[in-house]
Amino acid sequence: MMKRIIFVRHGRAEDPSPLMSDFERSLTTKGKQIAGQMATRLNQYFKEPCIILSSPAFRALETAIIFARVNGWDSNGIRLVDSLYFNVSMNSFPYMISELDDSGNNLILFGHNPSFTEIPDRLSASGCDFLPKTGIVSLTFNVNSWKDTIRQKGKTEFFLKPEKDR
Repeated sequence: MMKRIIFVRHGRAEDPSPLMSDFERSLTTKGKQIAGQMATRLNQYFKEPCIILSSPAFRALETAIIFARVNGWDSNGIRLVDSLYFNVSMNSFPYMISELDDSGNNLILFGHNPSFTEIPDRLSASGCDFLPKTGIVSLTFNVNSWKDTIRQKGKTEFFLKPEKDR
């Protein structure tokens, strides 16, 4: 059996403003466009059903919805996980994934840096580069249970970065 964890960093968002909280910031038009392009690229590498978890911050959820739409996933199945916004770390991550149903083998997470660079870097046997906005990294683990993904180093399956902004 194999488990796969795909990390997707949210797309480019509006600049911070005193008129809205960081939590409410939306993707820019360009951010939405690049998210659509990256969702299409992901489809070239990965087409299987997956568990979808997203930070509840609007820009991450928007990114998740775009990926779901492009890849034919049920956007109603996106689960919001507060810790993906507030305090996901190598200390809290194992608890989050240990609660997942082991019948699913693919997990896709939508969230933020620095966590989405640090966690794949720590989980991957070969390490992981900085994950840019709308970047995607997929790690595979030769295990039967989600809780075991933390005990074994994963293999980096693919690392996709958006092309330079045009």
